[in-house]
Amino acid sequence: QVQLVESGGGLVQAGGSLRLSCAASGRSFSSYNMAWFRQAPGKEREFVAFIRWSGGYTYYTSSVEGRFTISRDNAKNTVFLQMNSLKPEDTAVYYCAAGGKSYSQSAIAYDYWGQGTQVTVSS
Repeated sequence: QVQLVESGGGLVQAGGSLRLSCAASGRSFSSYNMAWFRQAPGKEREFVAFIRWSGGYTYYTSSVEGRFTISRDNAKNTVFLQMNSLKPEDTAVYYCAAGGKSYSQSAIAYDYWGQGTQVTVSS
């Protein structure tokens, strides 16, 4: 069992930056692949970024490539999402997720979810 708690969301102007954190408790965090998803009002939850359990492999959806960076600190049981050059279309609730046997953009591949943190980007 893994419990996930996101933090770091807020209101920022377009072009600004935010750093999201996801703190994990429970067993064997370092053995889990991790991902960030987001869900805007009236839209389905969408994949944002993935990082392998070792941190040695990352993948991003095309709309955030070059602007967002996912990383993890297994010693601190935390995964991060650094978001730069934010755009109004990045506005959403951001969720971290743990699990999956391999890289996946599908939400059903992940076993554990946080409660989400709101990111709002004003134009």
